[in-house]
Amino acid sequence: MDAHSLPSQSGNKTSQATTRSSAAQGLPLSDTVREALAITKRGVNELLIEHEFTQKLVCSEKKGKPLRIKLGLDPTAPDLHLGHTVVLNKMRQLQDLGHTVIFLIGDFTSMIGDPSGRNATRPPLTKEQIELNAMTYFKQASLVLDAGKTEIRYNSEWCDPLGSRGMIELASKYTVARMMERDDFTKRFKEGIPISVHEFLYPLMQGYDSVALQADLELGGTDQKFNLLVGRELQKDYGQEPQCILTMPLLEGLDGVEKMSKSKNNYIGITEPANTMFAKVMSISDVMMWRYYELLSFRSLGELAQFKQEVEGGRNPRDIKVLLAQEIVTRFHSLQAAENAFTDFVNRSKGGIPDDVPEVNLSGAPLGIGQLLKQAGLCPSTSDALRMVEQGGVRIDGAVVSDKGLKVEAGTLVVQVGKRKFARVTLK
Repeated sequence: MDAHSLPSQSGNKTSQATTRSSAAQGLPLSDTVREALAITKRGVNELLIEHEFTQKLVCSEKKGKPLRIKLGLDPTAPDLHLGHTVVLNKMRQLQDLGHTVIFLIGDFTSMIGDPSGRNATRPPLTKEQIELNAMTYFKQASLVLDAGKTEIRYNSEWCDPLGSRGMIELASKYTVARMMERDDFTKRFKEGIPISVHEFLYPLMQGYDSVALQADLELGGTDQKFNLLVGRELQKDYGQEPQCILTMPLLEGLDGVEKMSKSKNNYIGITEPANTMFAKVMSISDVMMWRYYELLSFRSLGELAQFKQEVEGGRNPRDIKVLLAQEIVTRFHSLQAAENAFTDFVNRSKGGIPDDVPEVNLSGAPLGIGQLLKQAGLCPSTSDALRMVEQGGVRIDGAVVSDKGLKVEAGTLVVQVGKRKFARVTLK
């Protein structure tokens, strides 16, 4: 698909869209539309423009034609954590409502590099890096989406054929002044941080994706709002009814403060072992639990309201948190894995030894406790290991180690650091 095969600007089509929207105004909403709107708005940061989206739902129900809902992700990294799945969860909810969801892999835009939320230019990925990351991207996303009902597209399909002429025509539709309305561009300009010309192309290409796919709704994180709005404007230029946009909030990590991030070590990876995933969910605070339910759970709003009433009535929040942990582990592993993880968690809570303790063989007995913990992979360094000993966080065969100068003799022993790190060490 090239720029010339897309719809040209047409006042006639715009007029038809306006008539259709006007016809939907003032109509009583069916229970189906009301429910769909409530599910769509659950946990979102912003829905723009709500009355337009309501009209789209009304027309979709009347004509029996599903909406086209787009999510574009650049394969900049091969692994996902629960924070990444917040927007995927929303896609799945909309998919379950019967709409067409489009999982767009930005193989073309990845080579430009998205500057959103950055105070410096990001080096674009190579074609080889993009292909490598994209190989596992949709496979992981399919742990949330219904893969059989998901339309998978690559934006190189229509971006590559644009060529120089098409790119120039597209660039003519936006001014530098409008581009500078983006906060990150404005800040970088004021601070004298370079802005490469190719970075202006990113929001244009993302917006052009919406034109090519004729999207009715586009999802993204809060840092994508400017790019999503560009899509609306370009659709108007091409004579299409503009898409609505839905931004999702950033999920806080296990600390309940910073956003979930691998670099901050406060994340839950979707490919982590079931027992680890379960225990991490159980470690979040009772207050943060409701935030995770809202953004990660597929339970109905009615069920969540009932859970809150039960807690207010005296039920232990831990029981509700267990249900959340089981739901998440089941989604990314299996029901049996979730049941096993619960048993393992209860066993650990009682001071027991988990079933999946890794086996480690070491030599050099007698070995200092700091070196043993480091070599066993239980602590990143000897200084961290000794600090854990000082804090009473180290056990050998269930007994707390308090002596930082301890020399461990040869033998097989179960070593524990903190609540979740175990190793069965055979020292020779």
